[in-house]
Amino acid sequence: MRAIRLHAFGPAETLTYEEIEDPAPGPGQVRIKVAAAGVHLLDTALREGMTGPFPAPAELPTVPGREVAGTVDALGEGTDPSWLGKRVVAHLGMAPGGYAELAVADAARLHALPGHLGDAEAVAMIGTGRTTLGILQFTDLGPDAIAVVPAAAGGIGTLLVQYAKNAGATVIGLAGGPEKVARVRENGADLAVDYTEPTWPEQVRAYLGDRAATVVYDSVGGTTGRAAVDLLGKGGRHIVFGWSGAGPHDGEPLTFTEEELRERGITSKNVLGPVMIRKAGGDVRNLELAALAAASAGTLRPAVHRFPLAEAAKAHRALETRGTMGKVVLIP
Repeated sequence: MRAIRLHAFGPAETLTYEEIEDPAPGPGQVRIKVAAAGVHLLDTALREGMTGPFPAPAELPTVPGREVAGTVDALGEGTDPSWLGKRVVAHLGMAPGGYAELAVADAARLHALPGHLGDAEAVAMIGTGRTTLGILQFTDLGPDAIAVVPAAAGGIGTLLVQYAKNAGATVIGLAGGPEKVARVRENGADLAVDYTEPTWPEQVRAYLGDRAATVVYDSVGGTTGRAAVDLLGKGGRHIVFGWSGAGPHDGEPLTFTEEELRERGITSKNVLGPVMIRKAGGDVRNLELAALAAASAGTLRPAVHRFPLAEAAKAHRALETRGTMGKVVLIP
């Protein structure tokens, strides 16, 4: 099969497209003929040897990627035979191997796909979608809510905007550049502003008048995240799920002392990791099921940015330079 392999930690160019041996499913596993593989910002950090929610690969070379959709074409010993030939999606968990024409997954991780849900969209929901619904567990949105969404043209940002609008909230989306701002506006945001313009906070305040934001969904941190938090009124909530950076001085976690929070009258909570899973009943699969159901029903519509599998390095570079919109997906 053809696959992307990482032979040494480093820049995107360390990802190579090559022919390797087909994988074989073990007991309780299936092999998936991959139709779409998800690319996560975390993948770019792991490529460089950094650690985070997932450890960096212990051995090289390795095939990156943990989100795949496609058709089951082989079964391991003891696997339910009804899976054979089914269209499925799976998050592979700690085991990589998604950037390939064939990938192995534990049968317990599979979700069968309805015919009307595309492979790329399913991949977006199994990772990005489940995280979005995990984030939303920590807020109650309704007609009185005013939500600020930095990185609103990204995979999670796109879904946050849609969910908040479905709940009747006023949504303010931040994005970098005219094309992304236009996409955020098309996605339903009440106000879309360009965070690369120094006056963007004033634009938001002018729009809100005597109102204040009630929640900020912060994945960027740094100066952009802090400016967004400054829009919160008393009782506002700062929901943190990353610090990828948006502006030129971003990319650092945004934290507040207890005294600062009391003075502002707001709360700040990092919702990633074990706290999110506990909120979901201790099983991340609950979030996956909810995300796929929302996409199947059409209440959430993931945005997808496709690249050929052979161009995985290009996809990584684009993701790192904020040159993508929506979930990045590789197509074999």
